[in-house]
Amino acid sequence: MPLIRANGVTLNYELSGPDGAPVVVFSNSLGTTMAMWEAQAKALSGRLRCLRYDTRGHGGSEVTEAGFAVDDLAADLAGLLDALGIAKAHVVGLSLGGMTGQLLAVTRPDKVDRLVLVATSAYMPPEDLWVERAEMVEARGMEAVAENVIKRWFTAPEQGSAGAKATRRILTDEVPAKGYAACCRAIGKMDLRGRIGAIAAPTLVISGAQDPATPIAMGEEIAALVPGAAFAVVPDAAHLIAVERPDALTAHIAAFLGVEAEAPDARRPTPPPGGTEAAFAAGVANRRGVLGDDHVERSLAGAGTFAGPWQDFITRYAWGEIWGDDTLPWKTRSMIVLSITLALGKEEEFKLHLRPALRNGVTLDELRALLKQCAVYAGVPAANGAFRWAREVLGDELG
Repeated sequence: MPLIRANGVTLNYELSGPDGAPVVVFSNSLGTTMAMWEAQAKALSGRLRCLRYDTRGHGGSEVTEAGFAVDDLAADLAGLLDALGIAKAHVVGLSLGGMTGQLLAVTRPDKVDRLVLVATSAYMPPEDLWVERAEMVEARGMEAVAENVIKRWFTAPEQGSAGAKATRRILTDEVPAKGYAACCRAIGKMDLRGRIGAIAAPTLVISGAQDPATPIAMGEEIAALVPGAAFAVVPDAAHLIAVERPDALTAHIAAFLGVEAEAPDARRPTPPPGGTEAAFAAGVANRRGVLGDDHVERSLAGAGTFAGPWQDFITRYAWGEIWGDDTLPWKTRSMIVLSITLALGKEEEFKLHLRPALRNGVTLDELRALLKQCAVYAGVPAANGAFRWAREVLGDELG
């Protein structure tokens, strides 16, 4: 991969996608490399020019002396964009990359079009813990923190997955202890809370529902401080959402940037038509992906002898053939379901699909616009009911 000099530091980067397309730059977390964004770059590079790079001290980028701040990492990114002749870009950052993105939007607002901040924070005390971690890896190497890092980055069921194993290998083999330690010290000194209110770029903040490293409260704090920021939660995800739940994260990013992901959603098996075991298995997978494991388990377990064939039918045809058809993305299908159930006054079904629609990338602004349009075509009383149902399901999330 090519190297380039930016802000006095040599950075390793990769640029893919069509010439002339809008640029989206991905900034990696502490302890990883640009490889963590593989799924997102693959899915989006058909519509966007995707720029990935290794943060200084990571992967193929230069390891510099300690003493720099997160502000310097933001200056590195600004320098990279300048060196590549990129006037402005969408910026997506996870963890340390999200901290870098926050500061780039504050210090170089001219470089940021839209900003996506994933599993990150504006402030991560106490500083002593970061110094202790830095000293540990300097003395004992990256293996000293690897086991604990993987436990915090992935939910328990995923800690033995191929993605977790590959991430651990990168952490121990491709991230120099000296570079990792220097970034730890920079994070320990960081406090962006009094600065990010100046961010003017449209911003989406995303948290993992089970993230112990940067929990939901940290994402909510950023969203509250950045004017007009939207906030979303990815279920069944810990810290390294880009690797553990790549499709869900890509859907949020694509929707916020106003593009369609090129690759079909990997969660969505397309089954053969008709009453086959493969069709049922694919339908169950899609149904779980949209509605969640608990709902599907309850529906199938509670069907009994009488309703069992009905559950089999809707699983194979509604969830297998219809939701399994990748002609329409799940976000679009969610909006169709909400529109139809609103028009028909089907409160239970509308409520059932409301939160899954948000997970599939529908924003609160888009939901409001959908309900207003339905009022024109399906009637004001129907839309009134839907606004009430949305409030009952989402509560304070609606503001």
